[in-house]
Amino acid sequence: MRNRIRELRAEYGMTQDQLAKEIGVSRQSVIAIENMKYNPSLELAYKIAKTFRKTIEEVFIFEEENR
Repeated sequence: MRNRIRELRAEYGMTQDQLAKEIGVSRQSVIAIENMKYNPSLELAYKIAKTFRKTIEEVFIFEEENR
């Protein structure tokens, strides 16, 4: 699953640390999500989307893996 968090943070002038504090996680968690090393829970995805006033689908882009 891809995400637009880095792009949205830049658009909103927000640092990783600011986003982390806003959604209640560590900066390391934001880094892991941005780098697609970790998929957030539905609750956390909702908090991220709400922070940027977007829907979850506008922040997170689901891509099916080729099987």
